Amino acid sequence: MGTRQWVRDVLTQLYERRLARQLVGADVPRHVGAIIDGNRRWARATGLLDPNAGHRRGADRIASFLGWCDEAGVEVVTLFLLSTDNLSRPEPELTPLLRIIEGVVEDLSAPDRRWQLHPVGALGLLPAETVTVLKEAEETTRDRPGATVNLAVGYGGRREIADAVRSLLTEHASRGTTLDELIGVLDVEHIAEHLYTRGQPDPDLVIRTSGEQRLSGFLLWQTAHSEFYFTDVYWPDFRRVDFLRALRAYAARHRRFGG
Repeated sequence: MGTRQWVRDVLTQLYERRLARQLVGADVPRHVGAIIDGNRRWARATGLLDPNAGHRRGADRIASFLGWCDEAGVEVVTLFLLSTDNLSRPEPELTPLLRIIEGVVEDLSAPDRRWQLHPVGALGLLPAETVTVLKEAEETTRDRPGATVNLAVGYGGRREIADAVRSLLTEHASRGTTLDELIGVLDVEHIAEHLYTRGQPDPDLVIRTSGEQRLSGFLLWQTAHSEFYFTDVYWPDFRRVDFLRALRAYAARHRRFGG
């Protein structure tokens, strides 16, 4: 390690400690959503020809990120790993990405991990082997004491809302509820009860890396009153100091929830 890099690392550590002190007693988000973007651009920027190298580097960052959330007291984390739009990528690009995601899920569900994993997405659109890994991870980690980690794989916000409405209609049809009766009582909470994240608090804070400032269909229903934090840092380079900056920005905001 060169002297310049050593000095930079020392200064970063000092800044991290300063940020951590500033956050003592600050409002902490119960639920953090993360759009972990910029893996392929990171690979290009670092001169790597294989875009999957960026995905693998980004995958290695996930456990550290969840550890930072644990330290901060975050109760729920939702990771946007693969959208329904991504499923249309060419097979030579999609299959390696799915293998990387499966590896992440297996790592996060290892016996020494504390998190409760919960897949959210249109699992019926995914290959059978990917679904098996996700479901086994959910079952294996069901009673663990740590935070709930939603794994958004094959996820689309519009698709989730459509699935919720479909589930709602199916439930009431099985009860014999008529359409007129349902129209008379239908409220937003009835739909919320059928979302993939039902029973969980909505995200307080959504972080997106890579400089993009859009949701890309992420938790469209649940983020109605969320705070957003956008950073230019590519996900593979996202550090604890960047996470603490996001928490500081969140703590400094006055949440009005539309009021």
